[in-house]
Amino acid sequence: MSDFKPLRSVLYMPSSNERALEKAKTIPADAIIFDLEDAVAPDAKPSAREAAAAAVRSGEYGRRQLIIRVNGIGTEWHDDDLKAAAAAGPDVVLVPKVNSAAEVRQLVAALEAAGAPEHTKLWAMVETPIAMLDAHAIATASDRLTGFVMGTNDLVKELYAEHVPGRQPVITGLGLALLAARAAGIVIIDGVYNDVKNLDGFLAEVEQGRQMGFDGKTLIHPGQVDGANEGFAPSEQAVEDARGLIQAWEDGKGSGVVTYNGRMVENLHVESAERTLAIADAIAALQS
Repeated sequence: MSDFKPLRSVLYMPSSNERALEKAKTIPADAIIFDLEDAVAPDAKPSAREAAAAAVRSGEYGRRQLIIRVNGIGTEWHDDDLKAAAAAGPDVVLVPKVNSAAEVRQLVAALEAAGAPEHTKLWAMVETPIAMLDAHAIATASDRLTGFVMGTNDLVKELYAEHVPGRQPVITGLGLALLAARAAGIVIIDGVYNDVKNLDGFLAEVEQGRQMGFDGKTLIHPGQVDGANEGFAPSEQAVEDARGLIQAWEDGKGSGVVTYNGRMVENLHVESAERTLAIADAIAALQS
């Protein structure tokens, strides 16, 4: 995990809002999504496209990963969005409502035809029942696809479900997408939390997402960034335990059973501890 980059906080910013794009340069999010889709009115989409491309090219966003979310396949703006994004060369092009492996291959072909640089990866928003059921095929359709983003608002709508604390109505979908992402070795970012004034509810959902195994959370307000950064970072205790466990494993090699704090240690525990330290080191590097 030497090239690991944290994705604890992935903040949507409307590309039609010049002040928002300027403010994003100072927000401590791990990644910024320059949005051309939901946050942008139809008549503002062409200018937003130009603004997003200019922001990516500016070099003024530090170490943040830069993502352009284009409008979906079949919309009148999609083709122009994809060409502009490919030319700008962000870290990621994010496409909403990806429902099949065939769509992934179509998107990759379009990015390559538009001259997207090698470092520009594709992420798919998975937000429909069919995407949940076909998540593994979508995740493995192309090496260029390196991430999923959960579209939980659309999933709730498509299921005729409700937004409730604990998210029980969409737990099955979240789990299917997580299984597919981990089987394919790609990142997966949790969906947004809508009530920006409910900090306790937001932090509870961050904790749930971390416990489930998400890499981070998409955010709709800068005020949510600190909570996501803290919630998806290993705690000091977790880092200390990881170091202690690895040390116990090294000290006990060849002696048969190895224990740490009274618990038996196996290789899988060591791998988890090494991942914890890699995440902590990567976060520390961002702050240096």
